[in-house]
Amino acid sequence: MLDARKTAILRKVVTEHIETAQPVGSSHVVTDPSIGVSPATVRADMAALEREGYLTHPHTSAGRIPTDKGYRFFVDNLADEPLLDPKSSEEVSDFFARAHGELERMLRDTSQLLSRLTDHAAVVVAPAHEAAAVRSSLLTRLAPRVVLHVVVLANGVVEKHVVDIDESTSDDTLAEANAALAAHVCGETLGHVPSPVRTGRPDLDEIVERCCRRLADSESSKPLADPDDVYVGGAARMAQQFSAVDQVREVLSILEQSFVVVSLLRDVLSAGHSVSIGTENRVDSLAECSIVVAPYEVDNEVVGTIGVLGPTRMNYPQALAAVAVVSQRLGRQLSRG
Repeated sequence: MLDARKTAILRKVVTEHIETAQPVGSSHVVTDPSIGVSPATVRADMAALEREGYLTHPHTSAGRIPTDKGYRFFVDNLADEPLLDPKSSEEVSDFFARAHGELERMLRDTSQLLSRLTDHAAVVVAPAHEAAAVRSSLLTRLAPRVVLHVVVLANGVVEKHVVDIDESTSDDTLAEANAALAAHVCGETLGHVPSPVRTGRPDLDEIVERCCRRLADSESSKPLADPDDVYVGGAARMAQQFSAVDQVREVLSILEQSFVVVSLLRDVLSAGHSVSIGTENRVDSLAECSIVVAPYEVDNEVVGTIGVLGPTRMNYPQALAAVAVVSQRLGRQLSRG
C-alpha cells in the first residue's frame, strides 16, 4: 500500500499522462495543490514509486510514465464512482429514446455509440439465444400443409420456423395448437424447452411436438459462437491511438476474431474485474492495451457483455462510466422488448 502523498503523486502522474501522452516531470506534479511538498520531496517520492514498480521513465526524458502496476493502482483506488459528463449522458438518453427495431441493428448501433463516448474500439456481445426466455409464440397458416411458427425471445430476437402439418387440419385445431404451444413454451428458455405433455388428441399433439422439435433442432445446429453475434464499433478510432503500423495491424486482427474477443471479455469478468490492463491481457499483441467491460442484463439475467478496447493510456474514469451507463441502458431497453 502507498501512503497518501505517494498516492496523490501517482494519481497526478497518471492523469497528466492520460491527458498529454507525455512523460510527467516533478515540475508538473508540484503544481497540484493537494500534494503541497517541495520539488525535491516530489522527486524523491517519484524515484521511490519507480523502484516499487508503479512508474518508469523513457531513456530520453527525465519525466515518468505509469507502468501497468501504476495504472492498476489508479483504477483500484478511484475515489468516487465515475460519472458520465452531462453531454455524454444526454447523448446516451437520446440514443436509447430512439433505439427500436431489430436486435442486430440495436447492438451494432450501441457499439458505435460506446465508441463515440470513449474514442476507443467498442465491443458488444449479443445475448446467447439458447439462454433467452420465450416471450411469445404464434402459429400462422401459410398454406394448407404449412404453418409458420414465430417465437419472440426476451432478448429481442425473433425466431421463425416453417412446420409441415396435415392438409386436413382444421383452423379450429390449429387455433387450439397455437394456444397449447404458447402455454407450453412461453417463459421457458429456448435451449431447454421441455417435451410437451400429450393431450390424447393425435392431430393437436403432432403439431405441438413438431414445433418443439424444430425449435430444439435449430438450437442444436447452431455454432457455439457466431461471428455475427459480436459487434465491433470504432476500430478506426482504435487504430489512431498507436503510431506503430504493425501494432495497429495486430490489434485490428484481434478485433476481427470473435472467439478471441468474447474470451477476452469473459476472462476479465471471471477474474472479478471490470478492467484488464496491459500485460494482464493473455494476448501478447494487447500488451499495450486495456479493456473495460461490463455485463448487461435482460429481466434480471446476465445475457451479454459490452466493453471498450483502448491503449493503456486510456481515460479510465470516462471509460468505466460510459461502459456502466450503456450496459444498464441496453439491458433496460431489451427488457422492455
